[in-house]
Amino acid sequence: MSGQSWPHGAGTRGRIAAHLARRPTREAAAEGRRRAAVALVLLPGPGGAETAFLLTRRASRLARHAGQYALPGGRLDPGETALDAALRELDEELGIAAGPADVLGRLDDLPTASGYLIAPFVLWLGQADTPRPDPAEVAAVHYVPLVELFTPPDAPMPRRIAPEPGALWLHLPTLGHEVYAPTAAVLHQFREVALLGRDSAMPAFREPGFARR
Repeated sequence: MSGQSWPHGAGTRGRIAAHLARRPTREAAAEGRRRAAVALVLLPGPGGAETAFLLTRRASRLARHAGQYALPGGRLDPGETALDAALRELDEELGIAAGPADVLGRLDDLPTASGYLIAPFVLWLGQADTPRPDPAEVAAVHYVPLVELFTPPDAPMPRRIAPEPGALWLHLPTLGHEVYAPTAAVLHQFREVALLGRDSAMPAFREPGFARR
């Protein structure tokens, strides 16, 4: 189905869940990093037929990663599991209440240059509530169709920054430009593992300077 449509229904849900279930998650020790979790939320896109995921642009006044594109998520509170944190942050940032039954699986832990260890969870929402973003944390919310994860890297599209050696990015036409790692790394592994059924590890990458702030 690469490059084709991903209808929002039982077939797509079952395929993604099966791909995630047959590959063990590679977890990592924090080793001094701050633990965090993100939610890759799959839901009906505009029009309701195609599956999309939610991507946010962080508010410009945040102390860390201000103005960057990100999946809903954040740091673990004391005594909190990674899944609990992902679900809590989704509710706090976007006003979307989800539970463990909505989780299809988990991708590999992702260490970042800014000192985090991120646990990504994949969620499926059949009929999602309209996001109600917290303006203190979220400047914008985008519904990105899954098919855009297969946009060729050399597609003609404006660039936000000049490419850096080793940087990982994905072109997303909904945004009109590229999105960089670490968010792009999570999306890249999701595409390879959950959509294509490959046993692909989290890719090695270099984060551009702005993503390390």
